Amino acid sequence: MKQRKQQKNFLDLIPERAEGLVWTRDDEDIVVLDVENTGVFNRIAQKFFKRPKVTKVHMEAFGSFLWPLIDGERTVKELADLLKERFGEEAEPLYPRVVKYMQIMESYHFISLVQATEQEQREDNGGR
Repeated sequence: MKQRKQQKNFLDLIPERAEGLVWTRDDEDIVVLDVENTGVFNRIAQKFFKRPKVTKVHMEAFGSFLWPLIDGERTVKELADLLKERFGEEAEPLYPRVVKYMQIMESYHFISLVQATEQEQREDNGGR
C-alpha cells in the first residue's frame, strides 16, 4: 500500500528572507532586490555579453508591502491577513495569491518557507 505524501499547508509556513539579500525602496516606495549573478555561466555572460553583476528585481505593490513584513516569525496566513487589511478587496483572491507569491519567491531563493517546529529548532541551535 502506497503512503500518501503529507502535503504542507502553506498558510502555516513561516517565510524567512535569504541571508545576504540586499534590498531598498525606490522613489515610488517599491521594494527593489539586488540579486548578485554568480556562477560560471553568469561570469561568461558578464564578460562576453555585458550582463550586469547585479540584477535589480522590482516588486509590485503587494510584494512591496509584504517584503518588509517577512521577519521569520509571521506565518503566511498572518501576512495574508495584513495584506487584506491594507488592500481590502483588491487583494482577492487573497490566500491563493499570497501562497503563489511565496512559492515564486521561494523558487528564486529569495525566501525559504519553514515549519514552525523547524524554526524553533533553528533558534535552539543558535540559528543554524
